[in-house]
Amino acid sequence: MIRDITIGQYYPADSIIHRLDPRVKFTGTLALIVSLFLFDSFYGFLLCGGFVAAVIIMAKLPLKYVLKGMRPILFLLLFMMIFNLLLTPGEVLGSWWIFTVTKEGIRSALFMGLRLIFLVLGSSIMTYTTTPNKLTDAMERIFAPLKLIKVPVHEFSMMISIALRFIPILLEETDKIMKAQQARGADFENGNVFKRIKALIPLLVPLFVSAFRRAGDLAEAMEARCYHGGKGRTKLKPLKYAFRDAIAYIVLVGLIVGAVFIP
Repeated sequence: MIRDITIGQYYPADSIIHRLDPRVKFTGTLALIVSLFLFDSFYGFLLCGGFVAAVIIMAKLPLKYVLKGMRPILFLLLFMMIFNLLLTPGEVLGSWWIFTVTKEGIRSALFMGLRLIFLVLGSSIMTYTTTPNKLTDAMERIFAPLKLIKVPVHEFSMMISIALRFIPILLEETDKIMKAQQARGADFENGNVFKRIKALIPLLVPLFVSAFRRAGDLAEAMEARCYHGGKGRTKLKPLKYAFRDAIAYIVLVGLIVGAVFIP
């Protein structure tokens, strides 16, 4: 399961999506999220699904790699769909005990599942095709106007970048701890759900110790290099828009227009 978590990991490839300006990809992810909650019909989700599929193909991402990242959210996906299926009032199609299946419940469960799937896929594509450094630069440039109201944009962007960098590191550390404890007789695969959760508790202490140690080392390294935030800092590779970025923005506008006008 630990190896199936791919969120926050960068997948190197030579594709037009990788070469897009990170501001375009960040804005595109926000546009996709907004459109997902504007769509309320089958045709709208068909448009969104076609958009996500086209981006995956253009980014040259292996389908197996993309779908592997969906495994950790399967439980949450099923729970939300069942919750909407059984607890949405409307035209009754069948009932059992205190649960009732309605026509509106089926529709709500289906649309909720599609929203969650496209939401995770869209967010993952951004991290697959954008390095943490470029993503940090994009967030800092996009939210730069907030500096006028004293919002620490650079520090906020840096925290997001560090968090993304720590995800694969902590996953690797968790995998090492699990293998070490399995070599000492720990069992993480057998038993019911509650036994498996209980078996994972001993992982928390060494994992938190490792995370705090790494955070302390990072803080000392930044202080040793005289890091004092973004004031007066320059960029080695400043972001510049290209013609392909303008085309991408036009496509995003089309997506939002479709979300508004598709019935």
